[in-house]
Amino acid sequence: MDSRKGFHQSLEELQREILKMGVLVEEAIYLGVKSLANLDVQMAQNVIDGDRKINDLMVDVESACLRLLALQQPMASDLRVIGTAMKIVTDLERIGDHAVDIAKTTLRLSGDKLLKPLVDTPRMADLAKEMLRDALNAYVSHDVTVAEQLAKKDDVVDGLYKHIFNELQGMMEENSAHVKQGIMLLIVCQHLERIADHATNIGEWVIYMVSGDRKDLNV
Repeated sequence: MDSRKGFHQSLEELQREILKMGVLVEEAIYLGVKSLANLDVQMAQNVIDGDRKINDLMVDVESACLRLLALQQPMASDLRVIGTAMKIVTDLERIGDHAVDIAKTTLRLSGDKLLKPLVDTPRMADLAKEMLRDALNAYVSHDVTVAEQLAKKDDVVDGLYKHIFNELQGMMEENSAHVKQGIMLLIVCQHLERIADHATNIGEWVIYMVSGDRKDLNV
């Protein structure tokens, strides 16, 4: 097999593994927030247990990237592709960690009753998942425009966080018995905000991969 052809096949395999990891991470976000909304302890535990598979995929992709660097002679553009792959799986792994932390909140609230049904928190999660899908689609299609549009969606996520913060702050000020759970729910929203930031980071790496330029979308 031509070495160059084999190299590109290896890059395509990397892409498939990254997308597989992305599917698992998106599912973890969904199930983590759903477990919290329903206070479903078993669902939360499944998210926690499933994190090992996400971590294993990250290690696999990183190892494959290092092998390509060691055994091939990649050009500058290829180096950006390999470097971007390593950065993306790091962001995906951290998103998975945030989903696990949300699931752990479900375990901590086991036996309690939510202060109110979760409405805006799942909206934050949906937006964060949408951003992640957009970022990975931009990665696959090398679409800088889609990557750049992540900044606007990140602003919407930030706006939802501020709204939830104000709402929970009011509930805690009104009744001190709500403080413990209110703080825990705020931390969950902070995790979702960070997930959106990581999705934006992936967009930044896509821009770098395609153009060679570094652009900060979190401004």
